[in-house]
Amino acid sequence: MAEDLNLSTTLSKEGKYEELIPQLKALITGENDLIANLANVSAGLKEGFNFLWVGFYLVKKDELVLGPFQGPVACTRIQKGKGVCGVSWEKAETIIVPDVEKFEGHIACSSFSKSEIVIPIIKNKQVVAVLDVDSSELNTFDEVDSKYLSSLLNEIIF
Repeated sequence: MAEDLNLSTTLSKEGKYEELIPQLKALITGENDLIANLANVSAGLKEGFNFLWVGFYLVKKDELVLGPFQGPVACTRIQKGKGVCGVSWEKAETIIVPDVEKFEGHIACSSFSKSEIVIPIIKNKQVVAVLDVDSSELNTFDEVDSKYLSSLLNEIIF
């Protein structure tokens, strides 16, 4: 497959996911390197939706460690239960934050981040990583994002 994405600018959010996910799946099919795949998924989601920041934090011992991402520089390490990512890891559940300023304990890696979604990636009943997506606008994320991003992670990443 060519390393280009074909994305329509006129689709609904759901339509964009339905157009993008098969392309991401084709892009990483046959590639066994996790870091390469996470990097391409980050880039594809950022390009497809123009999010502020898209990336992965990998569980390493007792903390989340920054993995492949697209966007401004980011926090390198996050403790369990700290910030949106750490809480998502601790609870093993997706967290949607409409306004990061109202999330107690939010870690401000970028002052431009206004809303966020974090989805844990679970393998063998353990969180092994989280996908973190930030937007520069309030109220960007909803159940549509949760549904499609969870599907993407569960079907083609791990």
